[in-house]
Amino acid sequence: MKYLFPALLLLFAGSFQDGRAQTNHDFSHYKQDAQKIIEAALNDDMTFRRLTDFVDAYPHRLSGSKSLEQSIDWILKTMNNDSDLDLIRTQQVMVPHWVRGEESVTLVSPRKRNMPMLGLGGSIGTPEQGIEAEVLVVNSFEELESKSAQVKGKIVLYNVPFTSYGETVQYRLNGAVEAAKHGAVASLIRTVGDYSMKTPHTGTSRYADGVKNIPHAAITIEDAKLLQRMQNRGQTITVNLKMQAKTLADAESRNIIAEIKGSEHPDEIIVIGGHIDGWDVGQGAMDDAGGCFAAWQALRIISKLGLQPRRTIRLVMWTNEENGLRGAEEYKNMVQANNTLNDHVLAIESDSGVFDPEGFGFSGSDEAFAMIKAIGNLLIPIEAGDISRGGGGADIGPIMREGVPGMGLNVDGAKYFWYHHSRADTIDKLNKDDFNECVAALAVMAYVAADADQTLPR
Repeated sequence: MKYLFPALLLLFAGSFQDGRAQTNHDFSHYKQDAQKIIEAALNDDMTFRRLTDFVDAYPHRLSGSKSLEQSIDWILKTMNNDSDLDLIRTQQVMVPHWVRGEESVTLVSPRKRNMPMLGLGGSIGTPEQGIEAEVLVVNSFEELESKSAQVKGKIVLYNVPFTSYGETVQYRLNGAVEAAKHGAVASLIRTVGDYSMKTPHTGTSRYADGVKNIPHAAITIEDAKLLQRMQNRGQTITVNLKMQAKTLADAESRNIIAEIKGSEHPDEIIVIGGHIDGWDVGQGAMDDAGGCFAAWQALRIISKLGLQPRRTIRLVMWTNEENGLRGAEEYKNMVQANNTLNDHVLAIESDSGVFDPEGFGFSGSDEAFAMIKAIGNLLIPIEAGDISRGGGGADIGPIMREGVPGMGLNVDGAKYFWYHHSRADTIDKLNKDDFNECVAALAVMAYVAADADQTLPR
């Protein structure tokens, strides 16, 4: 075990002295409460079993699906049965409803072979017989532009190696639009990830006004490289792409909201959570049921230990993060409408997987950063006390843009993009001890920020 309370006590105490000297913030009087929270989290077996049961029962939670709404019903029923959180409720959200349907990519020439694939969220479908066309492989948007004269009537394949998610995901988001501008009849991408065992990854994509919509799908890293080699040899590549994908009318979904009410400043809110929707492949265990359940358990531990903070801690499980962010926008609209946006002291999101936690990334004022960094010292026993500049998350993004300080749980993400948005995002990729440490980190951070003498400064 990487955490050893007795061996770290001297280091732990010394870190507070250093923190006081550097930041003038002292949270050493929370050491005992923090230790209680950490021990309660690390000794828990039930929550990881609960998470496992949940993703096994409701593996596909794409917006608009019956499975998503059934999973929300299950959580609400379980929360009410637990009876340890306050004001359990939902917020109605209208969400997009995209349906994958049957789909396939078949290599027709230079030899016949079925290739694993996943249509990209929001893509249109193909005619029933599919689209059979020659493939042009490019390695960038710039190469596509330079070969514009060769594109018309072809299927463009973007064979773009993974560098960073923010950079490489542009081919998933905008690849169909750029290919269509040059006359392509469909587009494929090399899956957005840095490792593959024949596992394509899905994710949302975009269309643009004034540009023809064409089908857009992902193939594996292995097959993208194969088609690149064929093209390099001068071989003509033909594939048949079939997709039944379609977009239906918007559907009704819900954000889940529950709280621990503050004892002295109940109108001041620390919001914590993740997104409960997930793609229609895999189980969405790390993305992001694990984050939701970790935040949920963080509040349950605080409640069970009788640690009522001065400020309210609000749990939100947002809907429709994956293909629309409607839940996040509706939450922002709600708190703006009821004039409570400025009462949001801090927003904490867990949506980077529940692997071994390292600390938090924080976005806010210098004084607030100093406070959060000092609170981070309480997490030294589980090696999760590293507080860095820059952090947040997609679902807290809308309220962060309105001035709310935000932070995201940072974990060892070395394998995150191995599984992201793929059939491989399943519960067996997670580790109970890592998950419990994520719970501990979230609980300590949320509780101390909510109970501190000073409100986190904007």
